Amino acid sequence: MNIAVVMGGYSDESVISLRSGQLILNNLDNNKYKTFEVHILLDGWNVIQGEEKFPIDKSDFTFTQNGAKTKFDVIINTIHGTPGEDGHMQAYWELLEIPYSGCNFYQSALTFNKRDTLSVLSKFNIPKAKSIYLSKGDAINAEEIKSELGLPFFVKPNQSGSSLGVSKVNDLSEFDKALDFAFAEDSDILIESFLKGTEVSVGVLNYKGETKVLGLTEIVPHNDFFDYEAKYLGKSDEITPARLSAEVEQKVRETAAKVYQALGMSGFSRTDFIVMDDVPHFIEMNTNPGLSGQSIFPQQAAYAKIAFSDLLDNEIELALKRKLLWRK
Repeated sequence: MNIAVVMGGYSDESVISLRSGQLILNNLDNNKYKTFEVHILLDGWNVIQGEEKFPIDKSDFTFTQNGAKTKFDVIINTIHGTPGEDGHMQAYWELLEIPYSGCNFYQSALTFNKRDTLSVLSKFNIPKAKSIYLSKGDAINAEEIKSELGLPFFVKPNQSGSSLGVSKVNDLSEFDKALDFAFAEDSDILIESFLKGTEVSVGVLNYKGETKVLGLTEIVPHNDFFDYEAKYLGKSDEITPARLSAEVEQKVRETAAKVYQALGMSGFSRTDFIVMDDVPHFIEMNTNPGLSGQSIFPQQAAYAKIAFSDLLDNEIELALKRKLLWRK
C-alpha cells in the first residue's frame, strides 16, 4: 500500500510535527508499505523525496512524478495544530474518500476547542477546573475573575496546542501580559482556576478493537508549569509509570478511558490530568500527540511493551475499516 505520512501544519507547532513524522516514517514496515513523506505547510503541499519536491494536486490529493500519478491508499496524519488537528484536513480527505488515521473530522474539531470539549465532558461528570470563557473585545474585569477563580489562575488560548500562548498568573499585575500572549494565538481564551496536585499525561488509543490505556506519565516541570520549554526543550522530568498509589492509578486509567469513549474517539490520544486530593481532574486532550524523541506517547508505548510499528499497523487497519463505513 502507498502510505502518506502527512506532517507540518500552519501553526508554530509545525516544527514538532515534522519531527513526529520522521518517527512514524522510521517505524513503518517497509516490507508492507511504500511510504511517502508529505509536508503540509504555509508555503505549499509537497511530497518530499530527498532534495526534490513534488506538489500535491489538491483536487484529489495525488502527486505526479515522471508523468505517473501516485494515489495514496492510507494517510497517517501527524499534523499538530491547524489544519490537521482541528478537523479541516480530515473533512477534506473524507470527501475524497481517502482513509486516514486518528479520529474523524468532528472529534478532531471538538477536542481542538477547549471550551466545547469541557462542555461535552460536563455531561459525563468528569472533574475539571473552574473556567471563564472570553473573546477578544469582551469587557474584562480582573478583580471579578480573581474573586471567582482565586489566584493563581491560567490563561489559555481556546484553540492551540503545545502550551503555546499559555500563562500562569500569580498576581493581577501579570494579567494583561497573559491576555496579550493568549490572544496572539487565538481570538477566544479560557481562564482556568489553578489545580494543585500531580500532573499526569495518559496515552489512550483504540487498539485491536478495545480502548487501551498505554500508561501514565508523571510530569514534573522545572518551570512554573508544563509549558513549551518543559515539553520540548528538556525542562521537565517525565516519569513513567507515574508515582501514584495503585488505587489512584486505577482511577486515572478509568477516567482516561471514560473521556476517550465519551468523546467518541479513535486513534492516538494523550489526555492530561491534574490529580488533586486523589481525584483526576481533566485538563485537555491532544488527538495528534507529539511523537518526537522528546514526546510522551512513544515512551508510554514502550512501557506497555507494544512495538510502535504494531501501533501504526493498527492505525492503518482502523483507517481502512472507517472507509468501509463511509460507503454504507
